[in-house]
Amino acid sequence: MGDELADKKIKIGGASGYWGESAMATPQLLQVNDLDYLVYDYLAEITMSIMARAKAKDPAKGYATDFVEFVVRPFASQIMQKGVKLIANAGGVNPESCGDAVRKIIKDQGLDLKVAVITGDDLTRNKDAIVKEDLVDMFDETPFPPVDKIMSINAYLGAFPIAKALDAGADIVITGRCVDSAVTLGACIHEFGWQPSDFDLLASGSLAGHILECGPQATGGNFTDWEDADDIANIGYPVAEISSDGSFITTKPEGTGGIVNVGTVSEQMLYEIGNPSLYVLPDVICDFTSVEVEQQKENHVYVSPAKGNAAPGTYKTCLTYMDGFRAGTYMTLYGENATSKAAKLADAGFDRAHKTLRLFNLGEFTETSIEILGAGSQKGKYHNTDEVVLKVAAKHPEAKAIGIFLKELVGLGLATPPGLSGFTGAGRARPSPVVRLFSYLTPKDGIDINIEIDGKNTIHNDIVAQTDFATDVIPFPSPVSNTTEEVPLIKLAWGRSGDKGNKANVGIIARKPEYMPYIWAALTEEKVGEIYAHFADDPAAVEKYYLPGSHAINFLIDNVLGGGGAASLRNDAQAKGYAQLLLPTMIPVSKSIAKSL
Repeated sequence: MGDELADKKIKIGGASGYWGESAMATPQLLQVNDLDYLVYDYLAEITMSIMARAKAKDPAKGYATDFVEFVVRPFASQIMQKGVKLIANAGGVNPESCGDAVRKIIKDQGLDLKVAVITGDDLTRNKDAIVKEDLVDMFDETPFPPVDKIMSINAYLGAFPIAKALDAGADIVITGRCVDSAVTLGACIHEFGWQPSDFDLLASGSLAGHILECGPQATGGNFTDWEDADDIANIGYPVAEISSDGSFITTKPEGTGGIVNVGTVSEQMLYEIGNPSLYVLPDVICDFTSVEVEQQKENHVYVSPAKGNAAPGTYKTCLTYMDGFRAGTYMTLYGENATSKAAKLADAGFDRAHKTLRLFNLGEFTETSIEILGAGSQKGKYHNTDEVVLKVAAKHPEAKAIGIFLKELVGLGLATPPGLSGFTGAGRARPSPVVRLFSYLTPKDGIDINIEIDGKNTIHNDIVAQTDFATDVIPFPSPVSNTTEEVPLIKLAWGRSGDKGNKANVGIIARKPEYMPYIWAALTEEKVGEIYAHFADDPAAVEKYYLPGSHAINFLIDNVLGGGGAASLRNDAQAKGYAQLLLPTMIPVSKSIAKSL
């Protein structure tokens, strides 16, 4: 790498974390001086199935219309004037139509912006051939679903096709399904000339992308110390100033709300990952365990380079399929013994529905759920209170049966215990498809990635670096023996949780390095399993990983989301609040630490 590149830095703004994200990010980030890129992440597994249904109804749909209507249309002129490039996985299951819509706007506005469209991830057309491979799910070994139930099949592509599009002069790059961090890594590869064998650099760029990919979750959103985020209505979106060595500064625009500190950035680093030393992406296998996170000044946090190993020879591929129907609804009850009233209402609703199902020979529900919010259902221990929200839900192979469930539940409105209430006007809930996820691996040499710019097509095939590697042995924190007092974990650590399919991850970051040995000793796999046992269908299997660089622990907890995503009936199907259940845990510490808190 030459001296010029060695000193080079680029600024990338993270402007979207999901389809439906606020439209405020783009105009806010365009005010940042010397901004080079805006990156947008719109896709999740459930989003792909929604887009697939939209495309089935209208062949011109199936992409993130928000990108077209709330980013390109109002800001294309300003983007061109400032020389900012856009990278977005807004293409969903129809990148070509997304590209057409963007190009039309550019033409209508008389602008000079070159648009690249990357395809090749969508394998749905090959479903009849794929079913013959006799695949099983790579995580839980469930069999391949019926071919007529399949909604989408997409391989998770990497960053090198994005870099190649930028090399060819693209100002706006639109992809289908790629890994979330690839929109950032692609810019780094293009700007710094990183190669497929630069494993540490690729891992570091992927980490920068991981910090940016959820927007304001790195700047105070969903933060343990949420009061410190202050003005979340005006929260700042994250900006990464990335150096050619892979290190970067995380910050946010001046004059915005939120906060950027060691806690916010570290929480996002651990968000929705499994083994932090084996974070598998299509371009590199990342090791985040030695990464250091340091506050440089207010709202400026330095993140050191990560380590990497050779990329896998396969793409993770996610298939979504229909598995019946589901629906649920919320009802509020108040007054004395509201919890008991809610339980009686729920039981009566299901009793009525069961009788009607038998009348129509529809069979039983495949799954039901009753959660009484406000009474401790998320903690697994109910108590009687005077105001609750009743959430009931059910699954069944037939939409008609779910409709009966909803009708019978609502039909109890005049027979219920007293205190039933609720906001009216939205109408009765309706059955929706149960969408399940099936994951498997597709060999890279079986996929041709197409990069189209102004009618010119280029085929890209990812290079696979066949290199064996072994992860470093990570020493655990030293044992502790001088524990004399107990304090709640939240005084010692920050916490963030999320989902990985039907698994939950809970990241715990020590507020000070000296706290970690006590946290490590107290939070055993058995202890953590007990805390989440009421969510588990089977005993909660817990994996525990240590990140010495950031003084953190990542817990991965299996089978605690009721199937996860749109397959789950849970009120929290994505473990967004699971860390909140762990943070009150009492941790034995030394007298000196307890006194200092």
